[in-house]
Amino acid sequence: MSQNIIVVALGRSAFGETFPEQRANVKKAACAVADLVDAGYQVVITHSNGPQIGMVHTAMTEFSRLDSKYTVAPMSVCGAMSQGYIGYDLQSMIRTELLLRGIYKPVSTIITQVKVDPFDKAFSQPSKIIGRFMTEAEAAKEEKKGNYVVNQDKGYRRIIASPKPMDIYEIDAIKALVDANQIVIAGGGGGIPVLEQGPVLKGASAIIEKDLVAAMLANLLNASTLLFLTGVDKVELDYGKENAIPLDTLSVSDATKYMEEGYFEEGAMLPKIEASVDFVSSGNGRRAIITNLEKALEGLSHKTGTIIE
Repeated sequence: MSQNIIVVALGRSAFGETFPEQRANVKKAACAVADLVDAGYQVVITHSNGPQIGMVHTAMTEFSRLDSKYTVAPMSVCGAMSQGYIGYDLQSMIRTELLLRGIYKPVSTIITQVKVDPFDKAFSQPSKIIGRFMTEAEAAKEEKKGNYVVNQDKGYRRIIASPKPMDIYEIDAIKALVDANQIVIAGGGGGIPVLEQGPVLKGASAIIEKDLVAAMLANLLNASTLLFLTGVDKVELDYGKENAIPLDTLSVSDATKYMEEGYFEEGAMLPKIEASVDFVSSGNGRRAIITNLEKALEGLSHKTGTIIE
């Protein structure tokens, strides 16, 4: 295990939902990463892409509707686009922040493909809602194409599979860049889900849970720490309620028990706890930390955040 390697998982609070919001918020993420580099850590970054992939998918769908020459972009292509433009903003801002501190360190973004099982039950039980709201007629057309839709208060939206990650195809390239002392941005949005068909990797219509890929990335890199930077200081039991209990530490056994008892919200804190348990359980001396984006160093020094070990 490398005591120096930290995988930093940036949540959606690091980006916002529009281009201007993302440019402003990424500056905070860049400062957090620069603090870690300044403190001597080797940093590998992965990130959310929830609003961004939905925006790309919606834009490409509308473009195809306005001009019949163009087809709707597959989800795998939308995932690649979101990885690219989020990575661009991140690597640009991190490079700038490091140079302002007198540090020269290359920053690279890897468009990352993640293997999924074509027989994963998630493909028949979709759970990730994406894209714009549709009318009933538009929803019916989606269903005729074989897509799943769900009815919400404001209308219908597409819902797609969230299969488990099995492997990261670009892991050797990521390791090579880490060994070259570069900062690497990889596995954005859970990576691009692909199905292996002989020598061909075919994009799947799915979104992988990004936190599970963060844990896999940390495991494959033999990192010492998986650091989730979010919009909250600590994990809380009964979050949002008057009797909420903040947690400074959390054992694997207690985390597993709390997950089984339904204390953590699906799509929010639950996948972070699940990923933390997976990572910590996969090797001795590992830890996962969940804390606020602006308190990364304090989290590493146990001054704030929740530590799972």
